[in-house]
Amino acid sequence: MIYVTRRAEFSAAHYYHNPRLSPEENRRLFGKCNNPNGHGHNYVLEVTVTGEVDPETGMVLDLKDLKAAIEKEVLAAMDHRFLNKEVPVFADKIPTTENIAIEIWRRLAPNLPTGRLHRVRLFETPDLYVDFYGD
Repeated sequence: MIYVTRRAEFSAAHYYHNPRLSPEENRRLFGKCNNPNGHGHNYVLEVTVTGEVDPETGMVLDLKDLKAAIEKEVLAAMDHRFLNKEVPVFADKIPTTENIAIEIWRRLAPNLPTGRLHRVRLFETPDLYVDFYGD
């Protein structure tokens, strides 16, 4: 089994807010991250695909195809967006790094031409990242 990883970067704004909680409870729970004007991050995304090497091509998948899937399914939807307001799934889901990673998986897994999605790793800062390995 071979693992192939492609890296991409995107920038997005968000804020943490749970509509089921009071404004006071949101501020207590999320602090500065509850500012409705949001704050931004420069995310680094690593997408790892696994599979067998195709004897005809010598590849698990063509990296151009993986790049195209990431651009179409993730970057087009999330890059330079206010996630809470511009990405419909985050209208009622808090766009934490964990939830963003899950959403990226949900978008990519059915749209890979070959191979199987193994891991989504999303860096929010250089020293904070989330690994998601599927449902």
